[in-house]
Amino acid sequence: MTRAAVIGAGTMGNGIAHVFAQHGWEVALVDSAAGALDKATATIRGNLDRQVKKGTIPAEGPGEILARVKTGTSLDAAAGADLVVEAASENPSVKFAIFEQLDRIAPPGAILATNTSSISITEIAARTRRPEQVIGMHFMNPVPVMQLVEVIRGHATSDATTASVMETARTLGKVPVEVHDYPGFVANRILMPMINEAIFCVMEGVATPESIDTVMKLGMAHPMGPLALADFIGLDVCLAILDVLHRGLGDDKYRACPLLRRMVAAGQLGRKTGRGFYSYDSGKGTG
Repeated sequence: MTRAAVIGAGTMGNGIAHVFAQHGWEVALVDSAAGALDKATATIRGNLDRQVKKGTIPAEGPGEILARVKTGTSLDAAAGADLVVEAASENPSVKFAIFEQLDRIAPPGAILATNTSSISITEIAARTRRPEQVIGMHFMNPVPVMQLVEVIRGHATSDATTASVMETARTLGKVPVEVHDYPGFVANRILMPMINEAIFCVMEGVATPESIDTVMKLGMAHPMGPLALADFIGLDVCLAILDVLHRGLGDDKYRACPLLRRMVAAGQLGRKTGRGFYSYDSGKGTG
């Protein structure tokens, strides 16, 4: 496999396209918004330039790598792909519609992967006529830096599809870990309750966001505290994943903290809006 299509040019999509292109793949990067494609190309260029400064790629690398990325606004670009990675918004109806279209457009032998962090691979696969070729490839943010890829098997995913995607992840310099299709998979099933509990600690006045994050960084050796991480991920994304966990597993231990719901309702979503548990013009917590 040497031709990939990446659907969605946001933070995850541009990072996935970057990694594939860096490792010699021809990449079609697709987004319905032309402006998002321009922003993605600029982001990839900036990240490649940083890699040159660090000495991880040669000076001529950015030009050669960017030349392998072709952008467009039509899913028809998936017609030539061996592997499609969907990285659109974390919304089931959006993903279902995309996979129904990809199933019609992509070659019969193509693998259809999703970068979802919580939505059922089995449900996504059921929207296609090739459920055995549908799989999860959950990259971590920032994609060019983070090594892990959760490879998630749906109910019908074949051994051949899984083996192919595991090997592809290795050729991208990643460490793939095979998991099965349960709500939140492994990463978010463990991470989100920790973030949620940290938010309960803020709501109950146990400590300030700065204090909570300091405890987890210095006491548990976490590189980033859970509240700063929640701001980085996006509080709306955290809420959506917790709701998937609560619905899918039926256990109230996954119930989203009321403070998280209130902050999302207020539009305080973290870094992307300039304010969450921290204010990104002053660095002070909201707690």
